[in-house]
Amino acid sequence: MTQASLKITEIFYSLQGESSTVGLPTVFVRLTGCPLRCGYCDSEYAFYGGERLVLDEILARVAAYKPGYICVTGGEPLAQRECLTLLGLLCDAGYSVSLETSGALPVDDVDPRVVKVMDLKTPGSGEVGRNRWENISLLSQQDQVKFVICNREDYEWARFKLDEYQLNTKVAEVLFSPSFGQITPLELAEWILADNLPVRFQLQLHKILWNDSPGH
Repeated sequence: MTQASLKITEIFYSLQGESSTVGLPTVFVRLTGCPLRCGYCDSEYAFYGGERLVLDEILARVAAYKPGYICVTGGEPLAQRECLTLLGLLCDAGYSVSLETSGALPVDDVDPRVVKVMDLKTPGSGEVGRNRWENISLLSQQDQVKFVICNREDYEWARFKLDEYQLNTKVAEVLFSPSFGQITPLELAEWILADNLPVRFQLQLHKILWNDSPGH
């Protein structure tokens, strides 16, 4: 019987750059492939290629770092069906596991022990039509929703969605991030303060520390 496997772009150890665990030492498992093409994507190198690894090999490479936190990311990790199996196995191994997902694919079969960090794609991303709105009802109080803000229109759109779905009551945190190079962090910070939004402003720590070089 053939062992389950996944196409992997990279497995590396670094500080978490985003979300509520920002700054914590984390092993990242970056899966290959994504059906979206967001204008601000910073992991285009994960669209193609990669190395096919059986799940046991992935678990062994992760364990070698002796981590506490694991982040499964992409690309879009849920584009590969065996991602769901991997998530369950990582939880079984005792790790704290998060999943970074675009929100364009169903999350209903994701292991409930996994913290889902789900994007809602803004108009400025170029992929707003790919949002799978029914995923919102599948999020729990441990999960997080992220908006990457490209301009003032995106901000107003995200503010409306925050209110429309009462997101701050459904999930642990709502994250607003400035799209790198499109608006300044200060602009977004001042908009959030002016409207007293119940969201967490975040910068991508890895871009500050390592200029977003691959493997960090």
